[in-house]
Amino acid sequence: MCAIPFIAHSQKFETIFEKSNGTQTPDYFEIIKWWQKLDAASPEIKMLQMGPTDAGYPLHLILISGDRNFNIASLKSKGKTILFINNGIHPGEPDGIDASMLLAKNIVTGKYKLPENLVLAIIPVYNIGGCFNRSADYRVDQNGPEEFGFRGNGQNLDLDRDFTKCDSKNAISFDKIFHLLDPDVFIDNHVSDGADYQHVMTLLTTQHNKLGGEMGKYLNKEFEPALYKLMKAKGYDLIPYAGSFGSSPRNGWSAYWDSPRYSTGYTSMWNTFGFMTETHMLKPYAQRVASTLALMECAIQFTSENSGKIIALRKQAIQEQRTQKEFPVAWDLDKTVTTKILFKGYADSQKTSNVSGLTRLYYDRNKPYEQEVPFYNEFKVTEEVQKPEAYIIPQGWWKVTDRLQANNVAMRQMKKDTSLEVEWYRIEDFKSYMKPYEGHHPNMNIKISVHHQRMHFRKGDWYIPMNQAANRFLIETLEPRAQDSYFVWNFFDPVLSQKEGYSDYDFEDIAAEYLKKHPELQEKMNKKKAEDPSFAKSAGKQLNFVYENSPWIEPAYLQYPVFRVMK
Repeated sequence: MCAIPFIAHSQKFETIFEKSNGTQTPDYFEIIKWWQKLDAASPEIKMLQMGPTDAGYPLHLILISGDRNFNIASLKSKGKTILFINNGIHPGEPDGIDASMLLAKNIVTGKYKLPENLVLAIIPVYNIGGCFNRSADYRVDQNGPEEFGFRGNGQNLDLDRDFTKCDSKNAISFDKIFHLLDPDVFIDNHVSDGADYQHVMTLLTTQHNKLGGEMGKYLNKEFEPALYKLMKAKGYDLIPYAGSFGSSPRNGWSAYWDSPRYSTGYTSMWNTFGFMTETHMLKPYAQRVASTLALMECAIQFTSENSGKIIALRKQAIQEQRTQKEFPVAWDLDKTVTTKILFKGYADSQKTSNVSGLTRLYYDRNKPYEQEVPFYNEFKVTEEVQKPEAYIIPQGWWKVTDRLQANNVAMRQMKKDTSLEVEWYRIEDFKSYMKPYEGHHPNMNIKISVHHQRMHFRKGDWYIPMNQAANRFLIETLEPRAQDSYFVWNFFDPVLSQKEGYSDYDFEDIAAEYLKKHPELQEKMNKKKAEDPSFAKSAGKQLNFVYENSPWIEPAYLQYPVFRVMK
């Protein structure tokens, strides 16, 4: 151990947060320079340069290992647990950036003992582009630090919505780091807004029903309650993440639904226990950093003490999902099931706004209260899909297959042209967001029909077997009705518009002749006319109806181009 000589020079490694008495946070170059110095000073620290980001600078990964072993495969073989911490996804929320620096410094100076059976992996700052974009004016209602970064990244994307769709280089690099580590526990450090209360920190936990199985039960009954107990011993009363309320907090709230676009939703698809710290924006910055440090220490303690159980549960879940026959793709909140939590709030009421003259929400900090409130944390499955034997994706959809490969999906290209019986979906109806959301107009309210057909596939098309650790990830990205599927995020939108067509004046005679030869189609059209007045009054709609129900319509129109090989 090199702790003793390091302690003698520890003041040299004082962070900007410490030097400013908890009022400032470092900029990007100061962050990286500090970690480089720590890396050079301690053999327990290894700083790696990883993949690219939209800002033109690479992501860095810090590994902290007490036995100075930084080979992930070797660490796994020795039964070490890996706790992965992400910081600065929103650089205006830099609490984790500073708390992680303090944690690492405390470890190498001997102030804090990292358990021998645990290795820390830390991204010092994830949103590098947002970190460059510093100002004292962002997040107008946040209580420090004096200056900090911006929420959007180099593309002005919110990276906390990008873990599955991967529009950013940051997300592609993150996914590759994630699969390199295969972490047992993940923490994403944030700052919360939405309401005023006494609690310094709230905790967003991967929703246990969605995580599912024995892991979900363990998370809900053992892991999360233990963190609450450990934090209580450190002087922090945790509550579940409390977002914006439509009414008084006294009425309670539901667990945040972390779909796969979010970090903890993404990690749940890979059977990793995921947590998101949410310090309260109105608390002093130093207090927020201290609580983030405390939470990370609590997570380290529980993970270390229960290392064997955590590793065993993950292995069990991965193995079960290899042979699992049905997977959920939609859930609904079960409002019949509640738990009680002790909420420490401030009296909320309405008063006249000095801006508008109308009523406004007001929290009175002179009137604190403690009250048990209902918390809704049970979700029930509303839709499941049967797992196919394999998926086939034509090679032209490389934006999708590239993202699968970034996630270590086992897939192979066909070596020759092949015909196979497959199941495929037709997109019968959908709606899209009118306004852009994170660079997309996501599809929703998707309705499909199921078809079976022998189809021809070309050499080079992708065959993706469904007997692998990626099964759940594949279901939630390739099944169109899943909440954050690639269809939802517009990657397959080209099939939603026709590329071929007809000239009305010429097709009129062809359509009339076709209806004579196919009276069943004429009957179908008559029925639609009777049921739909707008259709009955539109010659164009009726002509197009014939076209869409004829051999002349292009096969690719509305055909979802992910094909299911069934047993």
